[in-house]
Amino acid sequence: MKHIITGILGAAAFGLAASAASADTLDDIKAKGFVQCGVNTGLAGFSSPDDKGDWTGLDVDFCRAVAAAVFGDGTKVKFTPLSAKDRFTALQSGEIDILSRNTTWTINRDTALGLNFAGITYYDGQGFMINAAKLPGVNSALQLSGASVCVQSGTTTELNLADYFKANNLEYNPVVFEKIEEVNAAYDSGRCDAYTTDQSGLYAIRLTLASPADHVVLPEIISKEPLGPAVRQGDDKWFDIVKWTYFALLNAEELGVTKANVEEMKNSANPEIKRILGTEAETKIGTDLGLTNDWVVNIIKATGNYGEIFENNVGSGSPLKISRGINALWTKGGLQYGPPIR
Repeated sequence: MKHIITGILGAAAFGLAASAASADTLDDIKAKGFVQCGVNTGLAGFSSPDDKGDWTGLDVDFCRAVAAAVFGDGTKVKFTPLSAKDRFTALQSGEIDILSRNTTWTINRDTALGLNFAGITYYDGQGFMINAAKLPGVNSALQLSGASVCVQSGTTTELNLADYFKANNLEYNPVVFEKIEEVNAAYDSGRCDAYTTDQSGLYAIRLTLASPADHVVLPEIISKEPLGPAVRQGDDKWFDIVKWTYFALLNAEELGVTKANVEEMKNSANPEIKRILGTEAETKIGTDLGLTNDWVVNIIKATGNYGEIFENNVGSGSPLKISRGINALWTKGGLQYGPPIR
């Protein structure tokens, strides 16, 4: 009976997703005048509201880039804050047009949940953070046997935690909450010995704690966490726009096209730059996407290229100051690689 019910629910969810995507998403978005983007309820560097209620972060800027591609205006986007538990239902049901919420690309989500991931905007991995003032002798996750560990439910983080401790024959006591704010509060109040989530998230969360300097991120990375935006299956046109927005951000960085010089670059004689910025004679690259041929110009004007988005939100220009590492371009030893726009 359990398997029958699970199958029915899974089929219903997939059917809902297929129905929501059966319409032309781009036409629907143009009709309402904005892109509806699902984001985290509050994760510094990725998606969080500032003191004025304006959303900031790497995932937020990606949504603005998509809006700029569609409307020529990066402000034509609205944000829906979602918990880990609610994020997929919101996308499947059509409540949002795109999920850009530090979400790990997995086979289950790519198949059973009916999602299409547009790319990996941030290569991450799960780690652990401890209060070194309370656990002064701990410098490795392998020393956490018997520890209580704060973790958010409904995430790959929860599953990876169980796998890691089982594989290393360690005991642990999970302290599980649905909302990230609840996890943060529990850890900061001392209810847990350790906190586990994506390592980028740990650096962001540490900034919000009562005594940030007391907390240390341990060196172990226990998983692969390729984070990126997702759309519903069933609408290839919308999928292409979101996917190629990401690739355009990467190619712009590789070609040296920035927010500051994009207008000047429109006069470049470089064939690749002319092509990406829509100044090549008789180009149809933009119109083939259902956009205007200056779609990349509009993206870069709104957000800058990928490198600018990274540095402003999580890199050297941000409080997190995370190094590019494997998120550097392929030309600089990283994994970020955009297929050619031609």
